[in-house]
Amino acid sequence: MSSSAKRPVQASIARIPYAPTLVFLVVLGLYIVAIPFVVDLPAGQLINTALLTLVMLSGLLVIQARRATLVLAMLLVVPGVVARWINHYRPESMPAAVHLSFAILFLLLVAVQFLQFILRAPRVTAQVLEAGISTYLVFGLLWTMAYMIIGQLIPGAFAFSAPDHSMTAFDALYFSFVTLTTMGYGDIVPVSRAARMLAIMEATTGVIYISVLIARLVGLYSMVTPIPGENDKDPSRRADG
Repeated sequence: MSSSAKRPVQASIARIPYAPTLVFLVVLGLYIVAIPFVVDLPAGQLINTALLTLVMLSGLLVIQARRATLVLAMLLVVPGVVARWINHYRPESMPAAVHLSFAILFLLLVAVQFLQFILRAPRVTAQVLEAGISTYLVFGLLWTMAYMIIGQLIPGAFAFSAPDHSMTAFDALYFSFVTLTTMGYGDIVPVSRAARMLAIMEATTGVIYISVLIARLVGLYSMVTPIPGENDKDPSRRADG
């Protein structure tokens, strides 16, 4: 294949710059790890709001594929961030479900961009691995926010082993990643139909994603790494010999 024929493919692959991908992964990981440690601090909610804002803004840097996609991302980020800060200072005037809904749609858009990047990558690189890890963490955060919405809209949607307990941000994060990894400790149980369906979807997504990601990475690696003895099976080589 000529070099001119390869250029469009390479151009469609290199749509996500390297630095924003790494920054997004670091910020996303920091947000997930920080939630249980900052929730009880006097300024815990402020730190949580600031970190979520950083996640949204760093995710915006990742989306640079097409102008229409970038515009859509900004239409989700700007009202989502504004709603989050209003909810922080005036929770009675801005329900949490508003900014959570915007965040879910935006993170879903980011996950789609990462998946397209992984599937179109010509070889395994550090950026591909970062995109793969980021997508998995995004899935966990997506369902975290969905569980928070369900917990607020449907009282008793989840049953807890501890009495008189409700779905907090950390509980939602904990239950989300436990479900995503299909560990299922059983201390939080979905009761309502909506909660059960979300749990089914997340567990299925986690299993399928890991299977597809591993298959994709192995496929990319095998394309650039010749299998020992594979050349001996090539009929053209045997004919030349």
